[in-house]
Amino acid sequence: MDKDATMPAQLYRNARIFTSDRRTWAESLVVVGDRLTYVGDEATAARVAGPDALIHDLDGATVLPGFVDGHAHVVGTGEAAVQVDLWGANTVAEIQRRIRTWAEENPEAPRVLATGWKHGDIPGGTPDRSMLDAIVADRPVYAQAYDFHSIWLNSAALAEAGIDDATPSPPGGTIHRDERGAATGLVDETAMHHLVWPVLDRFADDSDRDEALAVVLAAYAESGIVGSTEMALGEADYEAMRRADEASALTTRIAAFWRVQPTGDEGSNLAQVERAVELATHRATPFLRVTGIKVMVDGTVDGCTAALGKPYANGANTDPIWSLAELAPVVAAADAAGLQVAMHAIGDEAIRVAIGAVEHAVALNGPKERRHRIEHLEVVDPADIERLAALGITASMQPVHADPAIQENWRRVLGDERVDRGFPWPEMTDAGAVLALGTDSPTSPHAPLPNMFIAATRRSALDPSLPANIAHYALPLADAIVHATRDAAWASRSEQLHGRLAEGLYADFIVLDRDIFTRPLEELLDTRVLRTVVGGRVVHQAQPGANR
Repeated sequence: MDKDATMPAQLYRNARIFTSDRRTWAESLVVVGDRLTYVGDEATAARVAGPDALIHDLDGATVLPGFVDGHAHVVGTGEAAVQVDLWGANTVAEIQRRIRTWAEENPEAPRVLATGWKHGDIPGGTPDRSMLDAIVADRPVYAQAYDFHSIWLNSAALAEAGIDDATPSPPGGTIHRDERGAATGLVDETAMHHLVWPVLDRFADDSDRDEALAVVLAAYAESGIVGSTEMALGEADYEAMRRADEASALTTRIAAFWRVQPTGDEGSNLAQVERAVELATHRATPFLRVTGIKVMVDGTVDGCTAALGKPYANGANTDPIWSLAELAPVVAAADAAGLQVAMHAIGDEAIRVAIGAVEHAVALNGPKERRHRIEHLEVVDPADIERLAALGITASMQPVHADPAIQENWRRVLGDERVDRGFPWPEMTDAGAVLALGTDSPTSPHAPLPNMFIAATRRSALDPSLPANIAHYALPLADAIVHATRDAAWASRSEQLHGRLAEGLYADFIVLDRDIFTRPLEELLDTRVLRTVVGGRVVHQAQPGANR
């Protein structure tokens, strides 16, 4: 019997319930223990609940399945929340002002951590350590780019990380240098992963990670996220999640993809897959499980590290981080073990590598149930959309990355007709692929309702006055919500847990302060979540006074 199944039923009535299921609308739902036992009309719900039910009259409020973030970095979102916020800085002077202010207000902090700058904020897109040295020279400064594919260090941070002019760049990454060969302070992709992030990890302990997780769980509950798809799980973050799960402190269900780093050695690559198999097999709970592996096939358009079929506007290009020959054995091994594979691929050349790796797995392992995924798909050839759909590959995409307020540099570095097909969400579903929506927080804000505004309008949640970014790619609001609930759950094999409001699933749902389906789409930016329920338990209750 489910936990608390002997408790009285809970009847939620007098509501407008969007189910994300085959029967789209309902009036009432019944919760017994942590599960839904009925979703439908009010009279039947009352009979199912029985005379002793605890009644919640919602006064006509709109109810949705709780959002499932289809792509996120959970602990990282909590960590970013307490760093210097560079979102919207837009100029070097403003970046410097915010970092200087934080440093002055925190004189005893041993180092300064910041996040959120964009390549377009910096003249030429190439920051230099001297810009940070000018404001903080007495301690290390680590400024993470908004996309988390580049990091900008001052001279003290370079020294702390052990990076000097002679340090070689690892395969798939770059220590940027000036014309004299001196390290500029900009480090991207695998160079950041191997040389900088491990240094920062040494300065964080279990209590720091536990606190970051608590911060993000509170933010998730307040914004209506009941499930999240962790897209770069490592040992330290996993242990923080496991500790919270064992303490019954997780209020968001986490489906995780274990990060597999390229090592240049097939045996070492496959050993990482085996660790994911071990965790997926032995340690799954209703709130925490490893469902697959994650590989980074390329970088980002903004940093000119996404692998493209033809060069950027400046004539430059880059190779994929994983070649098909290196990636195919990893994908095949994970596929044979029943794991999902999520592949970060933004550029069209990287997308072709990812599709080719799945084709190899299908040919090698034969027919079986698969749910492999490609993450982002920002610059994609129509022919490859047809290929991925035919292979059953999920298109995992993030509306927040198409926000017009952050598109100027993206468009400039491509500079041709490719900008007119950026982020083509409807092309995925038209081809028959499942589309799962998420945020990729902390590379973008985590809140799902502004994300739905961008999905339904292609306009900016950061600056709604801006014109739409390729307006004909906008999604109907109801479809966007389905992609961010039902389809996002399906894409991580969580469809029997939540993502819909249907009998037998966990009672994971949210109550809104207005009917978003009948009000102007702009109101999505102001809509509040009045109540978030996870497993029948209220994990967020808004303060009185919200208007519907």
